[in-house]
Amino acid sequence: MSIFITGVAGFIGVNLAEVLLARDERVAGFDNFCRGSKANLAALLAHPRFSFAELDLDDLAAYRSALEELHRREPITEVWHLAANSDIPAGIADEQVDLRDTFMTTFNTLVLMRELGIGTLAFASSSAVYGDFGQLRLTEEHGPLEPISNYGAMKLASEAMISAALESHLGRALVFRFPNVIGVPATHGVIQDFIRKLKATPHRLEVLGNGTQQKSYLHVDELIEAMLLIRDRDPGKLCCYNVGADDEGITVRFIAETVRDRVAPAAEICYGEGNRGWVGDVPKFVYSIDKLKALGWRPRLGSAEAVRRAVEQIFEQESR
Repeated sequence: MSIFITGVAGFIGVNLAEVLLARDERVAGFDNFCRGSKANLAALLAHPRFSFAELDLDDLAAYRSALEELHRREPITEVWHLAANSDIPAGIADEQVDLRDTFMTTFNTLVLMRELGIGTLAFASSSAVYGDFGQLRLTEEHGPLEPISNYGAMKLASEAMISAALESHLGRALVFRFPNVIGVPATHGVIQDFIRKLKATPHRLEVLGNGTQQKSYLHVDELIEAMLLIRDRDPGKLCCYNVGADDEGITVRFIAETVRDRVAPAAEICYGEGNRGWVGDVPKFVYSIDKLKALGWRPRLGSAEAVRRAVEQIFEQESR
């Protein structure tokens, strides 16, 4: 029996695979390296209980052939679907990006799960499904959901497809609504972006927006811990959870100053205008994780502590 991960070479996929292997699970995964890298997989590829194939999940025929072969060799008991476009501005510039990489990867995964009789899906959703509600504390029962980015819209459409699949063929679905997840191996994100900018221009850091954007940040180690706890403790058919820090988040200004102090203390930080970094950016959201806390879990790190740890880790990664 094995666990299958889409997007396994990405930031979260690599960390999840490592934890599952440490639990003596068999793990397999696919990735097209649009964000992840072969270097991220180096340690995993040496592991006797891990297998990998490079392919695009939007190519249904290729996906079907590879997954059928994998399932024949080692029956898959559950799928962790992490593959998606993670570049929100790219999805705003070209709607096909999120249709292809965020929604169709989910659609095709559900089609093949039905064909192969795989009953359990864990899905990486996002806070972006909610939309822009400012100071309102967002719970899993909040509605209507009003995403303002194509990424959020396609994540919400994916959630809807999963809900429909539960009525027809899927046995169980775990839906995790992520905040901003940080740590290593970083493949994108504001911390890595700031570090790279300062390495290129140590005297100046350009920031999109005025720095007042305020969001919840969770370290990837705690994300993995929370997701597996939900899987193990909530026996429900549809388990939908906000996963995040237990605070109101921190600002982009805090992140910029933390990175500046670590990388180039003399640098000038130059902010833009407005409270949005790009079209589709939610300037502030506040998560409720009361449902998750009721299962007996809460993060050990607040948003600020998670950012400080990730800045050190990503700076080390970028300095190699």
